[in-house]
Amino acid sequence: MHKIVFDLGGVVFDWDPEKILHDFYADADSRRFMKTAVFSHPDWLQMDRGKIDETQMVERLKARTGRPGTELAALLEAVRHSLTPKAGTVELIEDLARREVPLYCLSNMPSSTYAFLEERYAFLEAFHGKVISGDVKMIKPEPEIFLHLLERFRLPVGKTVFIDDNLPNIEAAKALGIQTIWFRNPDQCRSELETMLAASFRP
Repeated sequence: MHKIVFDLGGVVFDWDPEKILHDFYADADSRRFMKTAVFSHPDWLQMDRGKIDETQMVERLKARTGRPGTELAALLEAVRHSLTPKAGTVELIEDLARREVPLYCLSNMPSSTYAFLEERYAFLEAFHGKVISGDVKMIKPEPEIFLHLLERFRLPVGKTVFIDDNLPNIEAAKALGIQTIWFRNPDQCRSELETMLAASFRP
């Protein structure tokens, strides 16, 4: 049986930094400035990797932007709350779980963000195992995090399907022999996945 691995942000949960900034800042100049200072800065990946925590991130942002710490902490809180479930993907996960298809997740995000989501959304219990970049100090598309996933949960590479909306992550998984689905929307994902699952039962 195939093992299905879901990315979280952009696949299971909405992930849209532009919308976060648009909702948080009224003026376009602030949005442009903060996009560069926050989401496009190497510190964002360092937070995903678990090398710095949110408190350290706020302090670095204060030094870099001159903005108040309360504003920056509120922005990071807004980021967490922006991660709302994609209904179609959640339906797919719940359907697969009812069919007893083994499910896993592999995501770039801080440990604290995943803990926040896990407390709010019971459907995450459908995953047999998870690899969160902030926990393991590795991030996609580095091959090491995929190898860690395969080894930790003893997933057969040829029977593992990885679903992600980020093409470099898809290409990295594919290079290791993992089957992949490049996610564009829940319906397209379900269609491609069902085709793969059906093929596995053919003689």
